[in-house]
This record gives sequence, structure tokens and C-alpha cells, in this order.
Amino acid sequence: MKSKKQKKSLFRDRLMLRRLLVTFAAAVLLGALYSLIFSFSAQEGGESGSLSRMISEKCVGFLNWLSGSRWNEAKEAEVAGWFEYPLRKLAHFSEYACMGVLVYTLWSQWISRGKRLYILTAAWVFLSAAGDEFHQYFVPGRCASFADVLLDTGGGVFGMLFCMVSWGLCRRHSTKKKSMP
Repeated sequence: MKSKKQKKSLFRDRLMLRRLLVTFAAAVLLGALYSLIFSFSAQEGGESGSLSRMISEKCVGFLNWLSGSRWNEAKEAEVAGWFEYPLRKLAHFSEYACMGVLVYTLWSQWISRGKRLYILTAAWVFLSAAGDEFHQYFVPGRCASFADVLLDTGGGVFGMLFCMVSWGLCRRHSTKKKSMP
């Protein structure tokens, strides 16, 4: 039989292993996300615009098919043109929401939940967004936008809030389950 001290030690070892694995996984995924964001930011203006246009055309084609409408090419092009800008902004928001989730997950393994963790996560995302926009400033056909920094930061904070709410719901569910007979 194991003593209380041995059980505590085993628990601490398992907890540390879990922390290290979660930290490693979040760091690897965060690195992949940074690589993706950097590659999108490195695209010249025309290349970035044509990619956005192609994606919006695919989305509009899918919506046309899904709704059963039979829009002609001119109508599809008009809707795709309208759809492109919000789609680009949604992509920004989504990328940084993922970053917020990953940064929060990474740091929450080592910093207890509270103001310090929330500020660190938001600051990390803000600095990443500002760095991304600074990088875009030097790419031909692109420009830096403080509005995009704010949008990206909002996405990161949304991701962090998603984690906080999910964690709270899981904790509440776990507590209810334990208290049931």
C-alpha cells in the first residue's frame, strides 16, 4: 500500500506531466497559428485580395446552391463583392480568437486564473496583432491598420472569454455531479 505522502507525490507528478503536455500542445499549435498568420500577412495586396475574392465567391456559390436560388453570374459577383469585406474581418477575428484560446490555455497552466492571467493574455494578443500589422506595413500593396489591431485583440479576448466560460461551466457541472447521490 502507498502512503499518503507517496499518493500526494504521484498526484503532483501527474499534474506536472499534464501541465507540461498541455503547455507543449498549446505552444506547438500557437506556433503553427503564428506561421499561418505570418504567411497570410506576407501576401502582397493583389494576391491577398484575389484569395479573399475566391473564398467569397465559393461561399456565395454555396449559399446560392443551399438556398435553391439560381443567381446569374452578375448577381453572384455582386453578392461576392459585398461578402468579401466582412469575410476578411471575420477571418481576422477568428484567427485571433484561436490565439486567445491557445495563449490562455498555455498560460493558465502556470498562472492562476485571475486578473493577471487575463491581462497577460489580452496584452499578448494585442502585441501579436500590432506586430502583424507592422509586418504588413512593409508588404507591397498592404497597409497597417489600427482598426485591425483592435479587431484582432477583440477576437483574442473573445477566445479567452470562451475559455473562461467553458472552464466555469465544466467546473459547475463537475461540482453538481459530485454532490449528487
